[in-house]
Amino acid sequence: MSEDNKNLDDMADDAMDSAKEGAENLADKAEDAFDSAKEKAKDLGDKAGEKFEEAKEATKEFAHDAKEKASEFAEDAKEAASDFAEEAKKTANEFTESAKEAFGGAGGENKKILAGILAIVLGSLGVHKFILGYQKEGFILLGITLAAYLLMCFFGLGLLFVWIPGLIGLIEGIIYLTKSDEEFYNTYQVGRKPWF
Repeated sequence: MSEDNKNLDDMADDAMDSAKEGAENLADKAEDAFDSAKEKAKDLGDKAGEKFEEAKEATKEFAHDAKEKASEFAEDAKEAASDFAEEAKKTANEFTESAKEAFGGAGGENKKILAGILAIVLGSLGVHKFILGYQKEGFILLGITLAAYLLMCFFGLGLLFVWIPGLIGLIEGIIYLTKSDEEFYNTYQVGRKPWF
């Protein structure tokens, strides 16, 4: 049995040596796999870092482009607003000049057209008299008109008088508009003729 024991011991030693070698090989393989996984993780980390840097650069470029476009748009809007303001001022000045010519006559002194139109439209209220500077006559026409409307409302008698101030305004408006500018100016503004 001693020889059998010896064989068994040798076999156990061989098995143990084989197991040690297998364990060492397995440890080497595990270490190699771990090193390989570390390298792959490092490569993936490097690639992710590169992609992050690329994305960061792209974002910076996009932000810069957007800022430039917004600045250009703001400049265009500012220029358009300035152009619009200039056009509005020009139009307002042209309108003012046209209104002065239409209603003011020569240098704002001849009030023929304004007084004539107001006499036809609002003659019963005496507005055209106030425009020409005839306050007393303007109040006379206004007073007659108001008194006629009051009499008409309360007594019916005013119906006979309501049309008189309007007819006076109509006649005066036609006379004002048919006179020449010089004749109107000399008669009603310089000569101060109050009626017709």
